[in-house]
Amino acid sequence: MNPPKTITVAFTGASGMTYGLRVLECLLQGGTNIYLLYSQAAQIVAQQELSVALPSKAKEAEIFFRERYHGNAGQLRVFGREEWFAPIASGSNPGDAMVICPCSMGTLAAVAAGLSDNLIERAADVMLKERRKLILVPRETPLSEIHLENMLKLIRSGAVILPANPGFYHRPESIQELVDFVVARILDHLGVAHRLVARWGNGG
Repeated sequence: MNPPKTITVAFTGASGMTYGLRVLECLLQGGTNIYLLYSQAAQIVAQQELSVALPSKAKEAEIFFRERYHGNAGQLRVFGREEWFAPIASGSNPGDAMVICPCSMGTLAAVAAGLSDNLIERAADVMLKERRKLILVPRETPLSEIHLENMLKLIRSGAVILPANPGFYHRPESIQELVDFVVARILDHLGVAHRLVARWGNGG
């Protein structure tokens, strides 16, 4: 049997924290190994949008998410923003894929410019240079010319830009169904099996 995937998940300070937390929940419950990163701005957004207090210390965060989503011991590792000895800081030990969800325009711009001022940016830079899957999930409207140019630059570098734009053809009846529509597309691009929404042509 193939070993489980190791996927890096990053939360940044854009609206839409519910998408990121749902991605993390699905990956943990699916047995995926996770490297988790989040910014200080993400902590503020999580509190504002969901009344969720993301722990500031890595070990406390690992316990928090393992208990919240019933993960297994050792399945989740959380790293600080300047933890430069984390595996994902080097191309010699990258994860199989990385998703930044939600992705702020500031983070998107930094990755597009090749900056590595924190571990989130460095991990994304590693994914691009190692030709691994990098998915950015922006939640911004309207988009400026600068935003679009940065997105185009990232697409040309091999990244996937997957905006948090839910569809309605499956006739959602709740906010959770709208969230799951986007999360399902993220999981599809990560190559992770799920049953969050019906497939087009299969009762959808």
